[in-house]
Amino acid sequence: MRVPLYLTAVLVSGFGTTALWLVSGIWVKSLTGSDALAALTAFALWAPALLGPLLGSLVDRVRRRPLLVGVNLAMAALLPLLLAVDGPGRVWLLFAVLLVYGTQGAVHEAAETALAAGTLDQDRLGELNGLRMTVNEAMKLLAPLVAAGLFARYGGGPVALLDAASFAVAAGAFALLRVREERPAPRRRPRISDGARLLWASPELRRLVLAGGFTMLLAGLNGALIYAVVDHVLGRAPAYAGVLYAVQGAGSVVAGLTAGPLLRRLPERAPAVLGLGLFAVGAAGRALPSDAAALAASALIGVGLPWVLISATTAVQRHVPAEAVGRAAGTAHTLVFAPNAVALALGAGLTTLVDVRVVLPLLGIAGLAGAAVLARTGRGLRNRPRTRTRTRTRLRANG
Repeated sequence: MRVPLYLTAVLVSGFGTTALWLVSGIWVKSLTGSDALAALTAFALWAPALLGPLLGSLVDRVRRRPLLVGVNLAMAALLPLLLAVDGPGRVWLLFAVLLVYGTQGAVHEAAETALAAGTLDQDRLGELNGLRMTVNEAMKLLAPLVAAGLFARYGGGPVALLDAASFAVAAGAFALLRVREERPAPRRRPRISDGARLLWASPELRRLVLAGGFTMLLAGLNGALIYAVVDHVLGRAPAYAGVLYAVQGAGSVVAGLTAGPLLRRLPERAPAVLGLGLFAVGAAGRALPSDAAALAASALIGVGLPWVLISATTAVQRHVPAEAVGRAAGTAHTLVFAPNAVALALGAGLTTLVDVRVVLPLLGIAGLAGAAVLARTGRGLRNRPRTRTRTRTRLRANG
């Protein structure tokens, strides 16, 4: 697989996705004046993650590269419909597109994970996942500036067209990937439950995926408290949250660049333990009434959180048979990211009930306890070849 082409697809699609994600809430707010409806845009994008096991089983029934080309082209054709959203009466169309968008994202994630697992050497998977994280986080630093400028001057339509163009470019990049895939053998139709069975069959895979879900639960609570931190702990204007997010994004870029070397030398569990510990220290550090502490805490969170997620994804790719990675990745995606959506809602309620300076140290304690449990249980997976027959998806060329 030509890794630069793959990363190009990730880069452009990540740019467009971040741009529309930011603008969709602002768009709904500007048309309706409703904070509740604006908040529902994020829910519409997250909700399809619950369908991960089903969508992952569908991914394993077809070749992954043509599927990625197809779903990207479909979104490129669908997004121009948002040009019709010109008043409160058309907001329903935006929500409908966002639901399809979220569904496509879940399919895309499972198919990307499975394609990489079947076409790259085991030692390169951690590096690729880290680079993908780096590219995505870099786009999160750039895309909001472009999207906000476009929306302020021209409205939401041009942002939707920009995102459509990014999907078209991503489809082209995937189409140019030099991989050869045989059609999956029709011996048995993949079942929705297969992903959970594969994950639960390995105690260490189970621990890593659950650790990812636990970390994202804490991350959702932490993220929901960010404006309370800015207001009540730091005494800053709400816009200061953007500074904290930028520092966190920079930390995530560092995490992506360092994840590959770590995963070449250590079992997947080691970076996950370290990442959860760093996240816990960062979350607790946000309770300190100091700008320097808040910035350092954001950097620690930015480094720690991706290490947990990259470790879990890499473990699934390395230790699940390649013909079943779609099912396992789809199920893992649901188990890891669904708690984040729940925690965002819970965190919003917590800010009205409990002082954020009490909640954040508790999050830190919980995170350190989780890291300790993960470090002590089991012996960890070794980075060894899969004990199975050769996968049907093979390299034609590396680069």
